[in-house]
Amino acid sequence: MTRRHFRTSRRALLAVAAAATLTLSACAADEVSAGGGSSSAPAEGGGETVVVGGANFTEALVMQAMYVALLEDAGYTTETVSVDSREIYFSELASGAIGVVPEYAATLAEFLNAQENGEGAAPIASNDITATLDAARPLAEAQGVELLAPAEAVSANGFAVTQEFAETNGLTTLSDLAALGQPLVIAATEECPGRPFCQGGLESVYGLQFSGSLPTGFSSPQTKAAVQNGEAQLALVGTTDATLEQFGLVVLEDDKQFQLADNVVPAINADLAGDTALVEALESVSEALTTEDLAQLNLQVDGERLLPEDVATAYLEEQGLIGG
Repeated sequence: MTRRHFRTSRRALLAVAAAATLTLSACAADEVSAGGGSSSAPAEGGGETVVVGGANFTEALVMQAMYVALLEDAGYTTETVSVDSREIYFSELASGAIGVVPEYAATLAEFLNAQENGEGAAPIASNDITATLDAARPLAEAQGVELLAPAEAVSANGFAVTQEFAETNGLTTLSDLAALGQPLVIAATEECPGRPFCQGGLESVYGLQFSGSLPTGFSSPQTKAAVQNGEAQLALVGTTDATLEQFGLVVLEDDKQFQLADNVVPAINADLAGDTALVEALESVSEALTTEDLAQLNLQVDGERLLPEDVATAYLEEQGLIGG
C-alpha cells in the first residue's frame, strides 16, 4: 500500500515546543529531558514525520513512547513534543501540527463537550466506554480529530490523603472527607479548579470546600510531596500510580462514582485516519494494555527511575508487538 505520512512544518513544531516551555514545571522539564525529544527511523514517502504529542506526566510519556516505538517499527519517522495543558496539545492535534496523542476517553469527552456546549453542559461521558466514545467522536471529528479503539486500561483521577490523616479521621471515601467540613488545599494541575473531574466535581458532587490549590502537576513527585509535607491535604493522583505507598498516601474511594470511563485511547489528526498501517500499529497496543500493566509501567519509571522509552520498548517486545 502507499503510506500517507503526517506532514508537519518545523515552524509548527517549534511553536508547540515554545508553548510547552512556558507551561512546564521544574519536574516536568526534568521528565521531558529524560524521556522526550525527537527520534527517527527510516520511513517511506520522503522522510515525512508523524509528530507524537500529549501531556507531560509519567503515564502520558510512557504511552507516547509506546506510540513512537510502534510507529517506528512500522517504518515511520517520528518526533515527540509534550506539554502540560490539553488546551495546547489538543488544538495542535486539531490543526495538524501534532499527528498522534494518547488520550483519556471520558476526560476528553467532557473537554470537547465544554468547548461545544459550555462549561455547564450536561455530561456526555459515562461509565460505559462505548457510549462515552460514541458521544465524543462527533465532537472530535468536527475539529479534525479521530478517536481509535480504546485500551482496556483505565487511568482515572484519584484523590489521595496521607495514611495518617485517613486513619486519624476514619476516612475511606471522599464522602467521609466531605463530612469533616474542613476547607482543603489541593495539590493538582493548573487546570484542576475548573475541571468537572477534578476540583470542580469534588465541589459539586461531594460538597468539598477548598481554600486554595497548588499547581504541582498530575500525580507528580511535587504533588505527592506537598501532601506528605502538609502543604496540602489532598493530592490529584492517577489510579494507576504505583508509588503512593512510598509517600505514605492512600487514595480515597470515589463512592459517588464521578470518575468515568477514562480508558486510554489513541487520538489522531483526521488526515491520518485513512492510513491503515498507522491505525493498526496504534491499535495493537490498545488490544493488549490493561490497567495493571499501566500501573506497573508507571512504577518502573517513577519507582525504578527507568526511562519511559526503555520501559515502553520492553513492554512492546514482551507482548510481541514490535521487533518481530
